[in-house]
Amino acid sequence: MAGCCSVLAAFLFEYDTPRIVLIRSRKVGLMNRAVQLLILAYVIGWVFVWEKGYQEMDSVVSSVTTKAKGVTKTNTSDLGFRIWDVADYVIPAQEENSLFVMTNMIVTLNQTQGLCPEIPDKTTVCKSDADCAAGSTGTHSNGVATGRCVQFDETVKTCEVEAWCPVENDTHVPKPAFLKAAENFTLLVKNNIWYPKFNFSKRNILPNITTTYLKSCIYNAITDPFCPIFRLGKIVEAAGHSFQDMAVEGGIMGIQIKWDCNLDIAASHCLPKYSFRRLDTRDVDHNVSPGYNFRFAKYYSDLTGNEHRTLIKAYGIRFDIVVFGKAGKFDIIPTMINIGSGLALLGVATVLCDIIVLYCMKKRFYYREKKYKYVEDYEQPIINETDR
Repeated sequence: MAGCCSVLAAFLFEYDTPRIVLIRSRKVGLMNRAVQLLILAYVIGWVFVWEKGYQEMDSVVSSVTTKAKGVTKTNTSDLGFRIWDVADYVIPAQEENSLFVMTNMIVTLNQTQGLCPEIPDKTTVCKSDADCAAGSTGTHSNGVATGRCVQFDETVKTCEVEAWCPVENDTHVPKPAFLKAAENFTLLVKNNIWYPKFNFSKRNILPNITTTYLKSCIYNAITDPFCPIFRLGKIVEAAGHSFQDMAVEGGIMGIQIKWDCNLDIAASHCLPKYSFRRLDTRDVDHNVSPGYNFRFAKYYSDLTGNEHRTLIKAYGIRFDIVVFGKAGKFDIIPTMINIGSGLALLGVATVLCDIIVLYCMKKRFYYREKKYKYVEDYEQPIINETDR
């Protein structure tokens, strides 16, 4: 109890004030200067030079529009001779910050609503009507089961369904890709940015780009780093993948546009930097449901008024345009805050040296005696041996 009271009394009635002690020691002096130099290097080199701590920062606000170009032809037994242009392979025509280019497809022609056998698999193969549950609709079913077991071909029977007939057979994906020539198609990316805090705006079609140049240029990281027109095959190649392999089952590519602008210098130095990467995970050891695909249909009626459709399962590459960046401009407030923080950090050198001097060096007891001086309150009477 007495110990607790003494600690409480010391806390309430004692006051510490710094005392300056000059220690003539090469080791301590060099260590103190070395720590101070490291702190100065951090404040000047990292905070002010690299991170531009003297600037106020703002994040980019962006809008993106895209336009694809390219024409190819195919000649197959199902579709015959056909020309493919932008209106055929870009689906839908416009998306927000992205563009889908169809590179492969499975086409089911002339479907009508009726009764037909399912595609054979472990859930649809049957031997009699008892194997088919009427009214059932499985997750991967093409229609509603009628409860009948019918002939699919000469050797196999499957459950009958009410569906768009004939049902789609997507067991085998065409390889090579149906529109493998899409590798040479081009993509124009128009990007407008704005930094609201500084009311600064710019676009990736730079002021020095002319109409003539824009009609002939193709992006190249070395020769044409600011051309906004990209060849699709080169985009995939720059990300470290093969376009022809990716075109078979589809995928997602990212076109990254980075805007880092120092508004303390001329606006002409604020330039976009392009980079590319594949966004969908491609794990060789775990390749379940790979790629990117979806279905859509084209409807029409025959002369008798019966409705028909052509079902297309489209595989392709979706190009997502990702815009990011920041801009900075000198401002006195962050400058003063970082200068104050730097000066405060200099105190670390003193704390570190005090710890070494007072607790680690051989003469630590001698230094403690010089460092700390205990002074009694002059208002309290001093009782000595003569007063007793």
